[in-house]
Amino acid sequence: DSRGPGEGLPTLTVTTILEDPYVMVRSAELEGYCIDLLKALAAMLHFSYKVKVVGDGQYGAVSSTGNWTGMIGEILRQEADIAVAPLTVTSAREEVVSFTTPFLQTGIGILLRKDTVSQEMSFFHFLAPFSKETWTGLLFAYVLTCFCLFLVARLSPCEWNEPKNEENHFTFLNSLWFGAGALALQGVTPRPKALSVRVIAAVWWLFTIALLAAYIANFTALLSSGSEQLPIQTFEDLVKQRKLEFGTLAGSSTFYYFKNSKNPIHQMIYEYMDKRRDHVLVKTYQEAVQRVLESNYAFIGESISQDLAAARHCDLIRAPEVIGARGFGIATTQASLWTKKLSVAVLKLRESGDLDYLRNKWWETSCLHKSRERWSPLQPQALGGLFLTLAIGLALGVIAAVVELSNKSRHAAGHVKKSCCSVFTEEMCTRLRIKENTRQSQETSGRANA
Repeated sequence: DSRGPGEGLPTLTVTTILEDPYVMVRSAELEGYCIDLLKALAAMLHFSYKVKVVGDGQYGAVSSTGNWTGMIGEILRQEADIAVAPLTVTSAREEVVSFTTPFLQTGIGILLRKDTVSQEMSFFHFLAPFSKETWTGLLFAYVLTCFCLFLVARLSPCEWNEPKNEENHFTFLNSLWFGAGALALQGVTPRPKALSVRVIAAVWWLFTIALLAAYIANFTALLSSGSEQLPIQTFEDLVKQRKLEFGTLAGSSTFYYFKNSKNPIHQMIYEYMDKRRDHVLVKTYQEAVQRVLESNYAFIGESISQDLAAARHCDLIRAPEVIGARGFGIATTQASLWTKKLSVAVLKLRESGDLDYLRNKWWETSCLHKSRERWSPLQPQALGGLFLTLAIGLALGVIAAVVELSNKSRHAAGHVKKSCCSVFTEEMCTRLRIKENTRQSQETSGRANA
């Protein structure tokens, strides 16, 4: 269409309300999210428009006389064709006017000050990087590896020359000390000689290096994200704690949402606010933000407004849970032909990413946000491959020790002219009961001397 923006195009009268960042007055002109949205819709649907701010400064509710106030009233009286504003789609409004598909989703959230909700470090904070299951797995891996070291060192011929007359260096206590030294990256004795013992030692060293790297990385992440830890993630968390007071706008739709909700958690929140209504309920949104900034207070209110407050004040943050999902829609008269067209245009803007662009543009923040998800302890599944490698290494070490012992037994069987199996069994019994045999030989020699 080659016609100009106003030439020959239908003109719509648009009512709106002044609210940051939807509609604001800058240099005698209106700008904001809703103005940008209106420009985009006008370009798509080829209409011109005339914007006027609602006369009574209201959104739209039924007055005591039974008439509608605010922007809804202006639509009904045909003083305006459409209302483009942060106007919540409700059942009562939908009965008298028509709404388009919502252009912005919102709900009820919790606004908090960061330092009031940062997690206090426990006395055993150094254990936090791993979960209990991971620590249990590590302890089990350590004891099993040390036992395998002890067993393999006894089975392997290379670890001693005369099993009947000398003590093996890898006693169980020495094996535990060797494993602990490796876990702390300290070189300790005894030093392994046999290939089988070295295989187990090497795979344990590999395991400990990877484990320490995971521990240090997770511990660093835990310390640096300490200020972002929110013990208050949900409304249930808010009810359970005693450190923060919480409230909402007096007489707001949020207050009545909790009053009418059948959810027991929501009922507890309503009872808390109702009992302390003079103390915890605030009169204006600005007062609420100021109170959150200056005291131990959590504000329950519209999530999208809280996102704006968090973008403007770097000390504020919104908890993740949002309830009572609702949307802002464009209101038209019930007989209007524009409702369907505007709904389709809003959907096209959402699908093209334009609505996300506008959201980011007007909710832009100067705060440095670290894009880190909520920190959690490292689970055993994340280290599953590491534990599997250790298990394979231990099995290879035991197999290598058995092969070394069987080779020696085969050579010995040729000299003493016994079967290989009987020599192997004797060798194994000698190594596994070395202390008992040594004691018996000492007692025998003692009696002979006597």
